[in-house]
Amino acid sequence: MPSVVGLLEQRELVARRRVDELREEADRIQAELAVAERDWKEWAIARSRVGEVLAPADETEHGHGRADGTAPTADGQAGDASSTPEASKAKSQVPVWRDGLAWSALSVDYQRILKALADRARLGQGPMTCQEMAAVFGMDVVPVRVEALRSKAKRLVARGWLAEPAPGRFTLARGVSEPGGGS
Repeated sequence: MPSVVGLLEQRELVARRRVDELREEADRIQAELAVAERDWKEWAIARSRVGEVLAPADETEHGHGRADGTAPTADGQAGDASSTPEASKAKSQVPVWRDGLAWSALSVDYQRILKALADRARLGQGPMTCQEMAAVFGMDVVPVRVEALRSKAKRLVARGWLAEPAPGRFTLARGVSEPGGGS
């Protein structure tokens, strides 16, 4: 007759093997996820670069080659490239949208979100998640960056610039269209 301790040791061994198998599988999936995220980011960058090349000349000459009018800062994020007095301030308030209000009333970060969603709408694509925005902007798709974008997008929804047809998916609000004017 087997001992109780011996039976417990067998069960423990089986459970430990299962844990080891699951850890190996999780490591494999994490590696595949990293490759897939890298591919996704590269495609988003490629699409962004093509957008820069195809942007009208007046947009790219002010933004030093960037279609969104921003220049990269030391940390690789976009910053305000303009030094003109009418340039938007980085920490400006988000005004409530009204017909005729120009995008220039918003800070560069908010304008970037609107531009990404306008480009997406122009291509006939649906709403965009904050993870997708982070990838399009060339940011690391990590929680801190995604949540910062989500906060900005939610603020734009609250002020009438964006709509959120499904939780976490954003699109331009009805009436908000081109960067030149608010309608």
